[in-house]
Amino acid sequence: MAKLELQELTGITVEDLMIESEKVAHVQLNNPLEHALLVLVKSGYSVIPVLDHTYRLQGMISKTAILNEVLGMERFEMEKLSEIKVSETMLLDVPVLKKSDSFLTALKAVVNHAFLCVLDEEGYFEGILTRRAILKKMNRYLHEQVHYHPTGDKTNV
Repeated sequence: MAKLELQELTGITVEDLMIESEKVAHVQLNNPLEHALLVLVKSGYSVIPVLDHTYRLQGMISKTAILNEVLGMERFEMEKLSEIKVSETMLLDVPVLKKSDSFLTALKAVVNHAFLCVLDEEGYFEGILTRRAILKKMNRYLHEQVHYHPTGDKTNV
């Protein structure tokens, strides 16, 4: 019985749990760091996707990367925020998922990342999958599981 129930969980795909691109804060390659920092602060996120003008994922930008860029020897050089483009500071090596990826693939991926970008086959940004969404699904699954003993008694997992 437990194996059948586990198959229900493993039948879930990234598409079932992801946040659509329209609801995700992001910046464009040519935006100045000033704009990226404003989006990061206003959204409350520490990292957001960087897209090109066709909505293909190019990388990620973080508060930490921006602050490191403007940190001088003796002070923050805030004037750099309007001079430097996102493309000059962004992280390039970004792990991604596809909508069709399995729940277990996503679970392994979010262990080291708070969220992952979801792309289609051509690299267009579809949205994100958060660690929170995976944990909520796992929590629901674990709390809903009931095993039946031969005596007919129910016990929760």
